[in-house]
Amino acid sequence: MIKIVGLGPGSNEDLTLKSINVMKNANNLYLRTYKHPNVEYIKSLGINFTTFDDLYEEGESFDEVYETIADKIVNLKDVVYAVPGHPLVAEKSVQLIIEKAEKQNIEVEIVPALSFIDAVINAMKADPVEGLKIIDGLQLDTQVPDTRVGNIITQVYSRLVASEIKLKLMEYYDDDVEVYLIRAAGVEGEEKIERMPLYEIDRVSWVDYLTSLYIPPVKSKSKYDFKDLLDVMEKLRGEDGCPWDREQTHESLKRYLIEEAYEVIDAIDKDDMDNLCEELGDVLLQIVFHSQIAKEFGEFSISEVITGITDKMIKRHPHVFGEDVCKNSDEVLKNWEERKREEKNLKTYTEALKSIPSSLPALMRSYKVQEKAAEVGFDWDKVEDAVNKIYEELKELLEVYKTNENGKIIEEMGDLLFAVVNVARFLDINPEFALTKTAEKFITRFEYIEKTAIKNGIKMEEMTLEEMDMLWNEAKNQ
Repeated sequence: MIKIVGLGPGSNEDLTLKSINVMKNANNLYLRTYKHPNVEYIKSLGINFTTFDDLYEEGESFDEVYETIADKIVNLKDVVYAVPGHPLVAEKSVQLIIEKAEKQNIEVEIVPALSFIDAVINAMKADPVEGLKIIDGLQLDTQVPDTRVGNIITQVYSRLVASEIKLKLMEYYDDDVEVYLIRAAGVEGEEKIERMPLYEIDRVSWVDYLTSLYIPPVKSKSKYDFKDLLDVMEKLRGEDGCPWDREQTHESLKRYLIEEAYEVIDAIDKDDMDNLCEELGDVLLQIVFHSQIAKEFGEFSISEVITGITDKMIKRHPHVFGEDVCKNSDEVLKNWEERKREEKNLKTYTEALKSIPSSLPALMRSYKVQEKAAEVGFDWDKVEDAVNKIYEELKELLEVYKTNENGKIIEEMGDLLFAVVNVARFLDINPEFALTKTAEKFITRFEYIEKTAIKNGIKMEEMTLEEMDMLWNEAKNQ
């Protein structure tokens, strides 16, 4: 049997009688580390033990050290293993031992003790029922703090680590938010508690392996998270919310989603990252807005939106999350389209063409239609053939133009534009972006004409086309 004993937060008065007796009667007693206030007391009782401190010097990471410890303990089978605090609180090696022992049908007994969490709660006079989150300071990339409740950050064992923790926490908290740095909580004569702004936690000299950080719930914020945005939207749509927001529907919001998406594109084109950040927020607001409306009518929730897209990304990237292999981007895109057809149950290529939303901008939709048709070989062999099609369609447009048949003219104009899009596709040019750039170029050159006219004291309305065309050519050479 493997017995795992907790050594408590650090005071020998917190050691249970059972813990001491188990260690006294152990044939093989191993301590994860000598660096704990109660170790000297255990030694004074004449209890012999071995520690794993040497592994910390040899291992490349904590995960590697804990794996090695777990393997050694499980291989010994009949052993007592003692760890700081409570064995089941923030002890990765214990979790690994339990998992490995279960696979080998080895019984594990946990001998509980006070955890450092109990000591910190007591020191802070904090009620965990009001909300408390325990976070491994070395895992802040995956363990996210919740500013609405108290957070205890563990593993603040050096100033370097404190600095790294500080920088990550500043993504969620203001730099000067009030925090408590706590060392040896509950250990008489050694306990230290110091209140300070977050930005100072790596400037304290006494930070060591017994140090934790407590961050109280934040009452007033200048940094918000996703839940805050959801709460704001729910309030705006609530009984005492905003009349305009409460009136909105999926239909009425359509125009705003389109506008915000185009403003994102504009920010990207201008390489304006501050504006891009703002505009992405506006797009996110639209997503949250629609999700709140849907939630109110029992249609879907934001959680379903997030689950849906996450599941889709995982399924469509089997070369990342599964065992498929893709050698290049072309193979990735091919697999993506295949899985997309499977998910949407598109049995024919015509169904795939019809699935392209008619609400897309016409140039973009035409491009996508041609792409899908090309997948089955319905395409020109070379770009020259596509260019010749433009001449053919232009000729037909000019012919029908003379008839004054408006319906025919519209049809032939559409054919001409479709042919132009085809050439753009062959040249790997997005026609939407190309036309946008041309429109911007037109505005810039037109601006030159107007400014020159004003400079010369001439009204544009009074200029001849030849005069404006001359200035246009000047603008082209600018």
